[in-house]
Amino acid sequence: VQLVESGGGSVQAGGSLRLSCAASGYFHRSACMAWFRQAPGKRREGVAAVDDDDSTMYGDSVKGRLTISKDNTKNTLFLQMNSLKPEDTAMYYCAVLFDVFCSGASTVDDWAPVDYWGQGTQVTV
Repeated sequence: VQLVESGGGSVQAGGSLRLSCAASGYFHRSACMAWFRQAPGKRREGVAAVDDDDSTMYGDSVKGRLTISKDNTKNTLFLQMNSLKPEDTAMYYCAVLFDVFCSGASTVDDWAPVDYWGQGTQVTV
């Protein structure tokens, strides 16, 4: 499985960006697809996740502003980011977690283990 993110960039506070993650390879098991982010000096944190049944879950700091979706026909994951804040500045990573039911987790810290990571795309607000 290979994951390639795109769509990052610089935007003013209050602006919007749409991240994409193109996935290649065969998903032979149930999978959660998720976005994580890591700001300088901080640990990587879960942002949004979507399961095979399209159930979603979001980190508390992004609820109502970020929306995760996927296009199964194109094997692509999206993250629509609206009302961006300076604290959203980070490297954003796409991830695949096999046999993990992300939307049923108690917290984003339970989105583990990650089986595959993308290379990341920078978002600067």
